[in-house]
Amino acid sequence: MAETSKIRCLFGTDGVRDIANRGLMTPEMALSLGRAYVLFMTERGIPRPTVAVGRDTRRSGYMLEAALSAGLTSAGADVLSLGVIPTPGVSFSVRHTGIHGGAVISASHNPAEYNGIKFLDSKGYKLSDDDEAEIEEYLGDPLMDEWRPSGASVGVVRQSDESATRYLEWLKGLFGRMWLPGYVAVVDCANGAASPIAAELFSECGLDVRMVGNNPDGLNINEGVGVMHMPHLASAITANEAQFGIALDGDADRVLMADSKGRVLDGDIVLWVLARWLQKKGCLGHCVVSTVMSNLALEERLAESGITLMRCPVGDRYVLEGMRKGNSRLGGEQSGHIILHQHVHTGDGLCTALNFLKACEELEEDLDSLVDRFGRFPQILKNLRIETKSGLLENEGVRQAIKDSELRLGDRGRIFVRMSGTEPLVRVLVEARDEALLFEVSEHILDTIRAVGTKTSSEGRRQA
Repeated sequence: MAETSKIRCLFGTDGVRDIANRGLMTPEMALSLGRAYVLFMTERGIPRPTVAVGRDTRRSGYMLEAALSAGLTSAGADVLSLGVIPTPGVSFSVRHTGIHGGAVISASHNPAEYNGIKFLDSKGYKLSDDDEAEIEEYLGDPLMDEWRPSGASVGVVRQSDESATRYLEWLKGLFGRMWLPGYVAVVDCANGAASPIAAELFSECGLDVRMVGNNPDGLNINEGVGVMHMPHLASAITANEAQFGIALDGDADRVLMADSKGRVLDGDIVLWVLARWLQKKGCLGHCVVSTVMSNLALEERLAESGITLMRCPVGDRYVLEGMRKGNSRLGGEQSGHIILHQHVHTGDGLCTALNFLKACEELEEDLDSLVDRFGRFPQILKNLRIETKSGLLENEGVRQAIKDSELRLGDRGRIFVRMSGTEPLVRVLVEARDEALLFEVSEHILDTIRAVGTKTSSEGRRQA
């Protein structure tokens, strides 16, 4: 587990996130976060920082961008407003314009009523846990109210209409044009940030593109489309007699693929293909990094090619941290966050899709055989909504249920239970060769958590 010396209360695994205009994601909070981020940078030797701000297609993005920009400029920063652009597009803009930081207004794969804010450093990386904890500390610091530049010291907002175009042109230039002629592909943009650019990108690769989920109206992001709703992509593949499909999430930092039968090619399979391709090219590094959620089959398949898998906690920032420690050029998550460090500093769904297709072309891979050849261990991942996270996983009954289940599985599988970093959920992953045992173990843990959670909530209400 990655160590941090400071405790974060607002920031989760991917920024601050909540229902827009409620709780942690009000305009007042966005303004305060903007001011705190500038104070954080200023006290580290950047007296008048420039911050790129991008957003996805949510209706609440306008409101939160205005508030965040007000906070940034009121603390003396200049803002480069990028408009609707994928999260990796903001990272690209920060790196290629040489400015001091970035901010993304997005709730990624969450429904439209949610929104969030995450910050990037001057190299386009997401901030570390410690950095986010320090930004939180500024929120309660009296210096926040005293830090009031005036006159020419107040920041300004400039619009950048070309940023998404520059990002698109960079993606087009990765492998040139028209190298996939004739293939029919369905591309699902989740009605999110990639909607304005995905059709042009994949068409110029030579694909006969059939678009879905590319008509955002501010309220339909991730609604029945994108990586969270892969059956929709499978149906579109069948209806269009396509060879494969590509699905993104709301801010396009994740991608999942599907073969001509509609079967999901998840992040594990993508890593397996990319790792062998990069190994062949001599630019893989010492290992592949993935999270504790990745299927045991990934370890087996990589080992067959002499490639080591290094595991890390859930979250693409921890993947990147593991890549740095392990001298790796490739890392990612089963959920579709993939980091190809020769190209990007964060997960990039569009970049990953292009590299995956290029890898399949050069390795002469048959996409329709990948699922069968990968041979994943049967796996159940359940998300259980809870009223309170406090002490749930430390409860003796829950701990004993997990321990008993691990003893039952032995070396025939594994269990991983964690709290969601962005939603009021506990995630229970069970993996085993024996499917009957898989279901028994999963239900035993879930039933225990439900019973303890209900008791804890009732006691909390009585005490209140």
